[in-house]
Parts: sequence; structure tokens; C-alpha cells
Amino acid sequence: MGLIRFILGLFGWENNSRSVSSPRKKSRLPKPRVKLSPQNRQPNKPVYKESLQEVSGRPYLFARRNPLTGKYFDLIQGGDFEKLSARQLPFFETPESIANWLQIPAGQLAWLTHRFEEGHRSDQVKKSHYHYRWLKKRSDGFRLLESPKQLLKQVQHQILREILDKIPAHEAAHGFVKNRSIVTNAQPHVGQRVIIKFDLENFYATISFNRVVAIFRGMGYCREAAIWLTRLTTTAVPRTFPLPSMLNFDVLEPYLNRHLPQGAPTSPALANLSAYSLDVRLDGMANAYHVNYTRYADDLTFSGSDRLLSGLRTFIPLVTQIACKEKFGMNLNKRKVIRNSQRQQVTGVVVNEQINVSRKEYDLLKAILTNCLRQGAATQNRNNHPDFSAHLRGRIAHVKQLNITKGQKLEILFKKIHF
Repeated sequence: MGLIRFILGLFGWENNSRSVSSPRKKSRLPKPRVKLSPQNRQPNKPVYKESLQEVSGRPYLFARRNPLTGKYFDLIQGGDFEKLSARQLPFFETPESIANWLQIPAGQLAWLTHRFEEGHRSDQVKKSHYHYRWLKKRSDGFRLLESPKQLLKQVQHQILREILDKIPAHEAAHGFVKNRSIVTNAQPHVGQRVIIKFDLENFYATISFNRVVAIFRGMGYCREAAIWLTRLTTTAVPRTFPLPSMLNFDVLEPYLNRHLPQGAPTSPALANLSAYSLDVRLDGMANAYHVNYTRYADDLTFSGSDRLLSGLRTFIPLVTQIACKEKFGMNLNKRKVIRNSQRQQVTGVVVNEQINVSRKEYDLLKAILTNCLRQGAATQNRNNHPDFSAHLRGRIAHVKQLNITKGQKLEILFKKIHF
């Protein structure tokens, strides 16, 4: 029959009938996936770029000049005073007004932002406003700790206290947020059938200069003010930054362009605000799947029932896709799926049946306290903590918060130690 139909087809005849004895099989094409998006997410709108206004005379101190036209850019337009006032944020437009708010000379403000250096970055490490130190990650690789020097640190603390602390993070964010902690981050995942953990790769270094400018613009600041605030809270390594022989250039590459420095007091708050859209989308997807979602800095955690366990093939790629669209990379080597038959830990807190401290952490701290009694406290201060007693008290308080009985046992040992 197939040959006959082929020959008839050559002459333009087509038989659309079908045999009753061989009914046509239904198509097994997969059903189209429902595109998940949070209800409060606005639909895509056309993006309108602001035109840069140019003026003949210099409109304010440190105004930038267009090398093509010789005119100055006036970037103090577009601020939203009402929005700033509603959030009780300080209002300023020009570099001079920012310097007055910080109570430093305008020239010192320009010096802190490398205003007069090529590319607004230092060419030498000794001229930088940061201290640098390479730290080995717990898993693999290294990360760069960039700690601001004293003056810049004071400036960043003021920006944090008077601006960033007044802008709330998403409810799913628990890292470096007032009244939230590793315990509140772990609590929603207690007693769940399965836990899925993701890790955002190079979290702080991923957050670029433009993203931070957008954060300050979203608060209501004009472009000029947003740019100066961003220069005070981001950095790029100096051009002559030395790379240790044990490291490849790939490790240094994320730090070459302006980014959030890990070690600056403003970075955690800015990182949370930068990840706000990510939290909105992941929280919306979690609600659609009836699962729990929390984020502690770069650690994403989801938990749920057997329904989540059976849908892992769909769920995991969706999370990765959303993170990618929000310009965050995933560290695939640190992704974990933990069933309730295993020890489930979220940000160091055991959550199988109730909030608890891990046996490993408890046994280690107990051994340190015991050795302090036998050999003296100085022998156990291997990391040279300036106040070892306060360090131990903090660790005991953490254990007590998770398990009061174990915490009280450690307190008894601690009180017997002579510092």
C-alpha cells in the first residue's frame, strides 16, 4: 500500500482517508511548559534610554566633558526628590553636595574615587584605598578579600547607615539583614522530604558598576549622584596588581572591572538589593511549586515534599535558567540534593527534625574548651584572635541558640578556663 500511495502522489492524487482497522495514534509531543513568573513582576516594557544633556559652561564641580563636542554633561537631571523623601534618604545631586554630606573636602572625595586617574582606578597597589588578601575557598579555588582602608571604610559605613539600611531586602534574603540570621534562613526547611542547595558563583564580583548605579537610581538619585555613590562602593584591582604564582589569570579576571568588593561594609546590602529581582522570581517559582525558598548571601536553598523530589528534572534547570537571566552564574560543583534519609544541613544548621547544631561542630568546640583547661587557652588560639575569650563566648552562644542543652554543657567548661 505504501508503494501505491507513493506512485499516486507523483500524479498529484492524495488520499486523506484512513483505515478503520488502524486508527491514527495520538501525538506524543510533550505538552508546552507553563512559563512561571511571579504575579507582582511587571511585563516587559520598552526601555527608554535617557538622553545626556550637554551645556556649554561647567554646570558643577567635576562635571565630565564630552571630548567630541567640548561641552559638559549635566547629569543632575532625573532625580526623584519625592521618592528620596518618602524613604527618608539624604538628598544631593552634585559631587560637592555629597562631599558636604560626608563632611570631607570635595578634593578628598575625588581622591577616594580616583577621579583624576585613568579609568577611575589606581595604577599601583600602594595607591589603592583597599587592602588585598587571597583566601582559599572551603571547596576549591581562591577568592580575593578587598578591605577598605580607614577613611573609605568610614565613608562606606555612613552610606550603609544612612542610605542602604533604609531600603529593605526581599523577605527570602536572610544574610546580613537585621533580625535575620543563619537560624531564620534554616527554619523554613525543617522536616522537609528533600532539600536542594545552589551556590551563586563569584557573587560579589559578578555585581558590576552599572548594576550598582541602577540600584541608587532606583532609590531616586540623579545619575551624577548615583555614579559617585557607586564609585565609593565598588572597586577594580590596580593595573599592576600582582598575581601569585600559584594562581591562574582566570581567578583574577572577575576583579579587573569595577565590582562589589568582598570586605566592604556596604557590599552585603548592595548585593541583597542587586539580587532582589532574582529573589522575586525564585520566590514566585517556589510558590508555584509549593516549596520553600531562602537565600543567605550566595547560598540558595529550596525544600519541599515528594512532589518536589519527583519534579527535580524540571525544577533544577528552571532555577539555573532564572539565575542566568538575572546575570548570576551557578557553581554546578556545589549543587546538592539532600533527602531526609541523609543529614540535612542549611547554612551549617541541621534541619532534619528540628533546628540543631551539627555533631562535628559541637565535638570540635568541646575539644577546644577541654584542651584550654588542660593545656591553657593560649595553646588553642591558633588563628590569633585578639580576644580569644570573646571568640569562644560567641561560638558557645551560637550552639546554645541551636541546642540549649549542649550550649549549657559548653558554658560549664568555659567558666572553668583561666584566660
